[in-house]
Amino acid sequence: MKQAKLGRTSSHRRALLRHLATQILDHGQVTTTEAKAKAVQPVVEKMISLGKRGDLHARRQAAAYLTDPKVVKKLFDEVAPNYADRNGGYTRVVKIGPRRGDAAPMAVIALV
Repeated sequence: MKQAKLGRTSSHRRALLRHLATQILDHGQVTTTEAKAKAVQPVVEKMISLGKRGDLHARRQAAAYLTDPKVVKKLFDEVAPNYADRNGGYTRVVKIGPRRGDAAPMAVIALV
């Protein structure tokens, strides 16, 4: 699968996606650019799938990716059980128009 480069080096991009995914799982939604929202969506879906699996290996995989141990606990105890009967489609990207400063297209990515 081709990934958007987002004008960053691979390490910076990985750090950005890790942080964005952590924030989405912690707060339920985040306002960001459309490109970043579309890039982080599969990452968040994968984390929720790990949370639904719920075994020790899945927990360790999530802990290795997410930046906050409290968010890992929240993912497995609160977020993932809400999607037990849902097969994918855990997030929604809603476009909200251009940003005031540079007219970058903005979007809200939220848990469904």
